[in-house]
Amino acid sequence: MLNGQRVLITGGTGSFGRKCTQLILKNYEPEKLIILSRDELKQFEMAQEFLPESNPISFFIGDVTDSDRLYRAFDGVDIVIHAAAMKQVPASERNPFEAVKTNILGAQNIINAAIDRGVKKVIALSTDKAVNPVNLYGATKLCSDKLFIAGNSYSGRRKTKFSVVRYGNVMGSRGSVIPYFMNCRNKGRLPITDKRMTRFWISLQEGVNLVFLALKLMNGGELFVPKIPSMSITELAKAICPDCELDFIGMRPGEKIHETLISESDSSYTLEFDDFYLVFPQYRWSSNAESEDILGGGKPVPDGFEYSSHTNDRWLTIEDMKHLMVDLPVV
Repeated sequence: MLNGQRVLITGGTGSFGRKCTQLILKNYEPEKLIILSRDELKQFEMAQEFLPESNPISFFIGDVTDSDRLYRAFDGVDIVIHAAAMKQVPASERNPFEAVKTNILGAQNIINAAIDRGVKKVIALSTDKAVNPVNLYGATKLCSDKLFIAGNSYSGRRKTKFSVVRYGNVMGSRGSVIPYFMNCRNKGRLPITDKRMTRFWISLQEGVNLVFLALKLMNGGELFVPKIPSMSITELAKAICPDCELDFIGMRPGEKIHETLISESDSSYTLEFDDFYLVFPQYRWSSNAESEDILGGGKPVPDGFEYSSHTNDRWLTIEDMKHLMVDLPVV
């Protein structure tokens, strides 16, 4: 699938980008793997890890808000994995224009550059916070998702295909609650916003594998959602620090009690497969009109279906989480 291809990862020095790079080099033989990010220090550190292996990697300083730089970076690229985003909820609320420029206008820049440069496939990463959003980060990612899905209508003769993968909280990613709780253990107390809170959880490797699956199956316009387990925030706290006292501090602005990966309004366009759901676009273009027939094997979800963290049929126990955290990379 990626052998002989020129692959570019935006936000490639982040948690996802580093894991994706590791798995691409382990399982495939790309002609070139381009890491695009705006952090030269992280690129330097990543080069020390991967370049001594004589791997086909190049690093590109750039920002998705800079359309000219994207046009240069996408020259000759076959596949783009778009992981760059401004994703911290409080930072997005305090810097709303920057969140819009990165997550929305950045998506527009990716779409235009990919089509004009003849990129074959673009996969964009989304989040559960894009479903029925209550904060600016979620709203910008919902808009980004809509842009990438609708981007297929702009491809024309170029035939660039755009699809989206959406999942929940990534274990061990920078800024997530797991490393935060780990840092609080020495204090003997963990702050909990609301004891009823539940979240979806996915490992970095599972997130990357979902992208690989989407690249294999996509025909343009699909939104891929994995079947992943939920866990309550109090159970998570017990798994990380069973002896800590829990301080219930109340919900922060922009938080939900539960998260949703597929809304009820999308159920009419959703098919269920063994390990994932697939949401088809409401509008069809020549690039995706036959997508359902090509995939095959999926079944429509029931009317009124909603995939939410508190009604999930897959749950992590405390022991499950302890096992997953043994070798958890926190980067």
